[in-house]
Amino acid sequence: MIIKDETAFTMAEFLLKIKAIKINLQSPYTWASGWKSPIYCDNRITLSHPAIRTFIRQQFVEIISENFGDINLVAGVATGGIAHGALVAQDLGLPFAYVRSSKKGHGLTNMIEGTIEQGQSVVVIEDLISTGGSSIAAVNAIKDAGATVKGLLAIFTYGFEIAEEKFIEAACQAFALSDYEHLLQQAIADNYIREEDMFTLKKWRINPSEWGQ
Repeated sequence: MIIKDETAFTMAEFLLKIKAIKINLQSPYTWASGWKSPIYCDNRITLSHPAIRTFIRQQFVEIISENFGDINLVAGVATGGIAHGALVAQDLGLPFAYVRSSKKGHGLTNMIEGTIEQGQSVVVIEDLISTGGSSIAAVNAIKDAGATVKGLLAIFTYGFEIAEEKFIEAACQAFALSDYEHLLQQAIADNYIREEDMFTLKKWRINPSEWGQ
């Protein structure tokens, strides 16, 4: 996962400020997977803040321009990556499509909404990377449609080893605007957490599936 320090701290500051990321050691959150976590991330909240939404779009466009050259299409991962992906596509003057988490249960039973053509070069936009499962499923769906995935961009990643391994296995280069390590440093600097909280927060990230049980 490739991350720039300056961007990562700015993004973390924004996410904490608007409460898109919440940290609560006393009353841990329960993820959809059943994991207990002292942190919860909802990047959809960024869409309600024009300045932050613009920052995300600009950073994504810059990463694409610097690292991927000419691409033919931007694809978002449902649901969190749809709006940000569409904004990036609009900025670049490119077509947009999005990938569902599963095939539509009626009608044409589409997995991909929009048009992806054989041989297109695609960049995928995701809002959050946790275990990497949904991100890689989207990447594979695009490959199955005959396109080439140049890389995947996300707003935030927890930096779990399992996700890193999945991206390596899929031969997919990934970039994130911020990650867990930068978040903790920013949270300390801005007094969202105390120094004594760091041990618990770092311990959770090492083994999140067992933490809190």
